[in-house]
Amino acid sequence: MFDSDNLPNHIAIIMDGNRRWAKAKGKPAAFGHKEGAKTLEKIVRYANKIGLKYITVYAFSTENWKRTEEEVNSLMFLFQSYLSDYANRADHENIKLQFIGDRTELSSGMQKCMEICEGKTKDNTGTTFTIALNYGGRDEIVRAIQKISAKVKTGSLNVEDINEEVVSQNLFTNNIPDPDLLIRTSGEERTSNFLPWQLVYSEFLFIEKNWPDFSEQDLDDAIAVYQHRTRKFGAN
Repeated sequence: MFDSDNLPNHIAIIMDGNRRWAKAKGKPAAFGHKEGAKTLEKIVRYANKIGLKYITVYAFSTENWKRTEEEVNSLMFLFQSYLSDYANRADHENIKLQFIGDRTELSSGMQKCMEICEGKTKDNTGTTFTIALNYGGRDEIVRAIQKISAKVKTGSLNVEDINEEVVSQNLFTNNIPDPDLLIRTSGEERTSNFLPWQLVYSEFLFIEKNWPDFSEQDLDDAIAVYQHRTRKFGAN
């Protein structure tokens, strides 16, 4: 069991294995993604229950557009349906929902659902739940460089004043702290272009289970593992 007085401030999750889980059961990928969405909702509610301040999940990367048109369309339909449903009951949960990534490539209907969810939950004081949707870490850094360069060009920022804090302030994640712990399911051991700037001192935990099988107990166990590690941040 974990120490409830020493929770990580922010947990990031790469929800991997939906397709593998479905294939093992002889089901289409869409079935795995649907079950993965149910797991996500369960885990976020539990995170809020135990008092976790921030949770960020990798839902759809800029590279995921390379998947088959059928799977991408299925995913987008699932996302929009989930968000439409969430918008209707957001007032009953004290979870703050926000998104990071490039929204311009998403449908107008999807963008509207995202705006409604953010608007309805912006004053909630429980867990801040961030969904990375059409997100790519390198793309995020490029966009930050462009924003900083524009400020230098207009004279509102001096080149000499550019530092790590300035870069962080121009990322999608400017309003949330860096993750303390990254969890990736399905046994894969890479970050896949997820939060490359923010994860530099995060603890990593790779779990063999596919995402639809991830449980509240698995989150408890991950937190307990984290609490037994010593974070040095470059010190001896």
